[in-house]
Amino acid sequence: MPPAPPPTRVRLIGRAISATVARAPAAWPLLRRPVQSFWNRLAPEYQQRVEASGPTRLAPLAAALLKVAEPERALDIGTGLGDGALLVAREFPAARVRGVDISEEMIGRARKRVGLDPEGRVAFRVADAASLPYDEDSFDLVTQLNMPVFFAEIARVLRPGGHVAIADSHGPATPFHTPPSVLRRGFRRRGLEEVEAGEAGEGTYFVARLPA
Repeated sequence: MPPAPPPTRVRLIGRAISATVARAPAAWPLLRRPVQSFWNRLAPEYQQRVEASGPTRLAPLAAALLKVAEPERALDIGTGLGDGALLVAREFPAARVRGVDISEEMIGRARKRVGLDPEGRVAFRVADAASLPYDEDSFDLVTQLNMPVFFAEIARVLRPGGHVAIADSHGPATPFHTPPSVLRRGFRRRGLEEVEAGEAGEGTYFVARLPA
């Protein structure tokens, strides 16, 4: 039996935050600290929640990765414990993958999962999705799972010809779900073209591309 979606209250709060980020990103500084505190508090028990969700949690992201070109450099935003970044690394063995999250506690745990990595192919760092610590045109692929969408920053760090993959484990029931219509409009305004939107497992995905 698939895991139950998050409680209604959690979904409503998450949906409000996602809508604010998508439509009024200038308000994010007011939300940043409480969101960061929430994820720092949740970090110690989050691994158990991830394990309870099973493989269906990553199914929509895995499906989205089938629609993109193999990247040289990839970025996973809101990586949490690093599951999305590690999935990208497994699917694209030649890619250098970076994972960022606003929570110091989450990133600390993600780093322990990587262990010794002399080549530095996968690495994690604390960062705000609204102000990424990377130059323009840094990545061929940007992914995120169950996260509000910061359109401007994604478009800024994405290389021409690169892809963005947005995935939600529970589709519209995901707390930080952004509707496909909002994704289309937000990315189109920044020059990205929709590649495909679909469903996988219990979730949904949306893939767009920045023309070369």
